Amino acid sequence: MIRILAALSMAVALSAASPEFDRARKLYSYTDFDGSLKILMSAEPKDAATLELIGRNYYMLGDYRKATDWLEKALAADPSSSSHALWLGRAYGRRAETSSVVTAPRYASRTREYFEKAVQLDPANKEAVNDLFEYYLEAPGFLGGGYDKAAKLAERIAARDAVEGHYARAKLAEKRKDPNGAEEQLRRAAELAPGQVGRLIDLAKFFAKQGRYQEAEQSFQSAAKIAPNSPKLLFERADTYIRAKRNLGEARELLQQYLKAPLTPDDPPRFIAEKLLRQVSGS
Repeated sequence: MIRILAALSMAVALSAASPEFDRARKLYSYTDFDGSLKILMSAEPKDAATLELIGRNYYMLGDYRKATDWLEKALAADPSSSSHALWLGRAYGRRAETSSVVTAPRYASRTREYFEKAVQLDPANKEAVNDLFEYYLEAPGFLGGGYDKAAKLAERIAARDAVEGHYARAKLAEKRKDPNGAEEQLRRAAELAPGQVGRLIDLAKFFAKQGRYQEAEQSFQSAAKIAPNSPKLLFERADTYIRAKRNLGEARELLQQYLKAPLTPDDPPRFIAEKLLRQVSGS
């Protein structure tokens, strides 16, 4: 009888845990990462999905060490999850970007290891393929990067999604010092997806890097006609202005609008926008 009651008690506990996880996931989607963590940290036992969401919350808060710790646990709990491996690779990538020259190579190697693992576990994981492409494109050869590797993945991306394929080829052309080829590919991507604000933003950022500021502004304006309140547009426009040291007053206003906008985890984290705002405000 005691065993039956214990089993029933456990069943109730497990049933009650599901709505709490859904609530934590919803808070995460609203970028209330602290609120999401508060719920998740009190959950016992923590399954792989809970461990991953904890890691993702820490990632979004910029605590990449804790993010890797929890995501390591998630992958250990479910070694077959492409998602766990992908997020672990992302967290190690941020640690590589923000660490010393001594530790950065080790973290970068782990980034590549987990991105490759994510793709191996699920070849249809688009985000994993795209992130691995970016790694191959940016990392030096001694850390497992390389343009030849990136080119193979670019063709794989193109076979799956023509628009993303043109964007990948544009990035590769830029790295190979072929601005004309990059521009051609970005224009093709924008033509194939006329309603996607991101494609016009890609063009604007490219033009700004080339010093073609009038054309960059035209692309931003075209994007604004499609989605004037897009958080991505607000942030990327401000970031582009700051990088070019132009229109800094407007960049400040755009960042202020961004921080008031309803954001999602797909948007740049608030702490990065706040850092840019302090930079442009001179504080």
